[in-house]
Amino acid sequence: MINYGRSPCPDAVFFSIGLKDILDILLVALILYYCYRLMKESRSLNIFFGVLIFVVFWLFISQVLEMRLLGTLLDRIVSVGAIALLILFQDEIRKFFYTIGTHQRVRSVVRFFSGEKKTTHTREDIIPIVMACLSMSKQKVGALIVMQRSLPLNDFIRSGEVIDARISQRLIENIFFKNSPLHDGGMIISHQRITAAGCILPVTHDMSMPKELGLRHRAAMGISQETDALAIVVSEETGSISVAFRGNLSLRISAEDLERILTEDSF
Repeated sequence: MINYGRSPCPDAVFFSIGLKDILDILLVALILYYCYRLMKESRSLNIFFGVLIFVVFWLFISQVLEMRLLGTLLDRIVSVGAIALLILFQDEIRKFFYTIGTHQRVRSVVRFFSGEKKTTHTREDIIPIVMACLSMSKQKVGALIVMQRSLPLNDFIRSGEVIDARISQRLIENIFFKNSPLHDGGMIISHQRITAAGCILPVTHDMSMPKELGLRHRAAMGISQETDALAIVVSEETGSISVAFRGNLSLRISAEDLERILTEDSF
């Protein structure tokens, strides 16, 4: 029997979307979303959109239109441009992988396999810090205290003077006394000890910070952006207490708020 009906076109393309395809799309969307957040925070959003438009144009030319000459030229530009992007966005890329590495669940897995113990501070450790900050706030004595959490701060500890002393209100106030040689540096507290003082800390270049904030606040923001540490700042000009954590700065907090933050964070 002869079939006079239209036979199916052999060149017809049927799209079938499976679970793997959906997962692929979600992962790409997630990566683009995190890249968007990082670029937005670093004020590089316009560059991000420019790169994204170029990539879409490159895929359209090489994969959809299959223009060989222009596609080959764009392939060479992309291969060289990838290295340029690594140099241009090295801070953003570093922050991206840092964010992944410091995620709470990731750190839990790392601590489980490596036997690493999380730094903990009890109320007996927290109260002397709070009282010292309150006393220095009333006297308008500048101070910068960094509380180590999961990530070690060995590089910053080596930049200062190693103390390795019990946490004490009087010791903290004496270190930050205006005539003390360690007054201008940062103090690092880890493993329930005052580990070092006079430490050199990274300074943030975030242009969104208020201009009236000085070097201590920028150093506190810098260390909070590069590590998971919490930094406490006492302003020498106003006596106000501020806290920087994960790239966020809380200004003019009370001693009660400081105690609550240190207690709830469970160092």
